[in-house]
Amino acid sequence: MVELVIAGAGPSGLAVAERVSQAGYKVCVIDPSPLAAWPNNYGVWVDEFRAMGLDDCLDHIWDRAEVFLDSGPTGRKELARPYGRVDRAKLKRMLLQRCIAHGVMFQEARVEGVNHAGGRSELVCSDGTSISGCMVLDATGHARKLVEYDKPFNPGYQGAYGILAEVESHPFPTDAMLFMDWRDDHTAEDSQMQESNSKLPTFLYAMPFSKTRVFLEETSLVARPAVPFLVLKERLEARMAKYGIKLKSIEEEEYCLIPMGGVLPRLPQRVLGIGGTAGMVHPSTGYMVSRMLGAAPVLADAIVEQLCAASDSAAQSHRPLGAETEADAERLSAAIWHSIWPVQRIRQRAFFSFGMDVLLSLNLAETRQFFAAFFALSDHHWQGFLSARLSFLELIGFGLSLFAKSSNEARLNLLVKGLPGLVGMLAGLTRTIGYEDRLLGKREQVR
Repeated sequence: MVELVIAGAGPSGLAVAERVSQAGYKVCVIDPSPLAAWPNNYGVWVDEFRAMGLDDCLDHIWDRAEVFLDSGPTGRKELARPYGRVDRAKLKRMLLQRCIAHGVMFQEARVEGVNHAGGRSELVCSDGTSISGCMVLDATGHARKLVEYDKPFNPGYQGAYGILAEVESHPFPTDAMLFMDWRDDHTAEDSQMQESNSKLPTFLYAMPFSKTRVFLEETSLVARPAVPFLVLKERLEARMAKYGIKLKSIEEEEYCLIPMGGVLPRLPQRVLGIGGTAGMVHPSTGYMVSRMLGAAPVLADAIVEQLCAASDSAAQSHRPLGAETEADAERLSAAIWHSIWPVQRIRQRAFFSFGMDVLLSLNLAETRQFFAAFFALSDHHWQGFLSARLSFLELIGFGLSLFAKSSNEARLNLLVKGLPGLVGMLAGLTRTIGYEDRLLGKREQVR
């Protein structure tokens, strides 16, 4: 038996495994292909990775980023914030090496289910084996394999189709990352595409590594239902033709679909969660990697704290490490869930979900107006919003500033189209009243 069993060998799962094992506890990670390469390109703001000491896991850095709202003379915005691409292989290799150095065990299998009894948990695997542990962490991402929800999960979806390619040439400056390109000149000769893009807009996200090597991705910021990959691919090909980009070869082809927002899992519950399975994707932006890696130490430290308490109790009663009863196990998991979803984080997420509801309702013209105001905000506000650094009260200030910076037409759109989301946010906030007391009561009840 081990102290912690983790389902999933993604960035957050490995980061938690490394930290908990470093504290001296036995950890087992279960994944169908623990050594497989992570499939998608990860782009991050450099300051976020630098704050975690991970900036050496970036394989390319741009000193600035650009946004194009339209093709007009005022449509270009420059963002003086360095952006980088994660070296996925280096990051995974580093995390795996740290895990192995601290004795983390790996099981190559698919998790099928979990059973709880007597204060312990048993993970059932596809190869017929089962692994018992004091605690179980679901890090399976959007599969949400083990964590339970008590309400229907109805998120928005960020969809993207991209290619890493060798090209004859491209028109993008190599010292800037193209963060958002909302221009629609490429649809001018296709009325059907133009109409579709006007209703469900998508933008180009581009990383130019050299004049002949570039990552291009057509992205739907958020939609419900998701914009089909075929539509994204057709729009990217039309955009490339407009920009005169001719392919020589494709190194990677990427299909990315990220659920955003939706209800949180049942809080608390026996199975722990991190990442997509725990509702931690930024509901307004889809940002995840930096948020997950930043949350991993918080979750791991909470697990270690509870294991330390369990160790003391076990030593006094001369029994194996772990919760003595199901009630004790419930108390431990409640404390750990509270570490990653304290009330301030839940309120912050309610505001981000409100932002997602607004974005879901905007057409191309309205989206351009929204981001014209968004990137006119102070660095503190727009950077803090994208990086989920703003407290709930700061988010209120963000919303007021955004409204003030918006045009009269955009303000009217925000008032009319934002009302349903505002009502939903207020309803969600009312449910947080007494949240800390209820959770504390749960923890005390099962002592």
